[in-house]
Amino acid sequence: MRTIDKYRVRGLLGRGGMSKVFKVELPVIGKIVALKLLDPNPLLLDLIGAEKVRTLFMTEAVTMANLRHPHIIDVWDFGEADGKLFYTMDYYCNNLGTIIDETYQTEMESRIIKTEKVIHYIRQTLEGLACLHHAAIIHRDIKPYNILITEQDMVKICDFGLHKLRGESFEGPPNLKVGSPWYTAPEQEEAPDAVDFSADIYSVGIMLYRMLTGRLPREIPDSPSRHNPDIDETWDSFILKSIAPQSGRRFKSATEMLAAFETLSSDWQKKKEKMCALERSQDENSENTGSCVGKSQTPAWRNNCIKVAPKEAMTTFGLDHLWRPVCYAKNKFKIRSEGTVQDLLSGLIWQLAGTVFPVNWDNSWSYIQTLNRQNFGGHDNWRLPTIDELLTLVTRTPHGEALCIEPVFSQKQKWLWSCDRRSYTAAWYVSMEMGFVSSNDFSSFYFARGVCTP
Repeated sequence: MRTIDKYRVRGLLGRGGMSKVFKVELPVIGKIVALKLLDPNPLLLDLIGAEKVRTLFMTEAVTMANLRHPHIIDVWDFGEADGKLFYTMDYYCNNLGTIIDETYQTEMESRIIKTEKVIHYIRQTLEGLACLHHAAIIHRDIKPYNILITEQDMVKICDFGLHKLRGESFEGPPNLKVGSPWYTAPEQEEAPDAVDFSADIYSVGIMLYRMLTGRLPREIPDSPSRHNPDIDETWDSFILKSIAPQSGRRFKSATEMLAAFETLSSDWQKKKEKMCALERSQDENSENTGSCVGKSQTPAWRNNCIKVAPKEAMTTFGLDHLWRPVCYAKNKFKIRSEGTVQDLLSGLIWQLAGTVFPVNWDNSWSYIQTLNRQNFGGHDNWRLPTIDELLTLVTRTPHGEALCIEPVFSQKQKWLWSCDRRSYTAAWYVSMEMGFVSSNDFSSFYFARGVCTP
């Protein structure tokens, strides 16, 4: 197995013009961290020189290490291996880009996030940015893949390779682009050194637009409310101000934007509560009408674990291009005693919750064994569910009155492991909030929920 200094390499997470990021393991204790290795593209070396690249990399590590905020990634180690600088930081298996399913074809449709979750992520992003701006740091590369999401659903801003201090000048070639297409403010594309904090505001605004609508704004942006029935013209005004082409028309800092966003989200919550107060209360038998046209009302869902390669997964699991079910199962849930729920249509019995904390895939199996030893809920035949079974629990992204329906299951377990493997080192899981299927290696941390039959 390849090593970098004392770290065992477990896989490549990504690469850019300046560096590569690896998933690595600390020997003896087995802790997983992310390691960023300076490995610049030859073109970048030709443009700015090796010494400048090393200086930029070291500055990035020092900047991150000197910031302490719950929504900014932590740096733990710095060193040099085989003549290449590296630093390590916390590893998280989720990020906002994965959650919305943004691919290298950035302009393609992405998944819409429900408004409450958008508020949750944007608030934390702005809180982290406020810390950066207070330290006179302009990030210059805010985008979904640089917003990591922890196992506890918390935001961590990462990748400070393009940051600058206010007033700092960088003597680079005029044709060197700084930032990511689609998320970069217009003035940053023209003069990267001249930007102020509002360049980051623009990027957050684009991200907000995409999360709510599943698309990127056009050159003359549509009102976001045209694409999402849960927001109104007050959201339009806020977002369009954030992404105004002229920097002087935007919010001046993350602190200013956050204050306006808190008012916006508070007003939205009040409107939602008023709408829901008019809806009838739900009884304990929650029913999802489903949309599996032509399928049996009580199909026999696959309960045997299988190995499915990524290229076969959409067909095997019955998923659309955004990895969501092509059709949604019809079910009728009844809460039983001792923390279990029965689907009266499929006959499956589920745990109401699951693991209290996220676990890796191997430990999810240990958890299931514990359920059986304890005869949890009066059953000793608990097992880790298949993707097919997990997908019977998901519904379409709720809008309007559907936002008022109280969930049956615990909402803490946001991502659930399945027993289906992607490979000999990775398995498939389901995002219960977003209703999509994805995969990760066995060392990643998600929740586990047991299922059984009577």
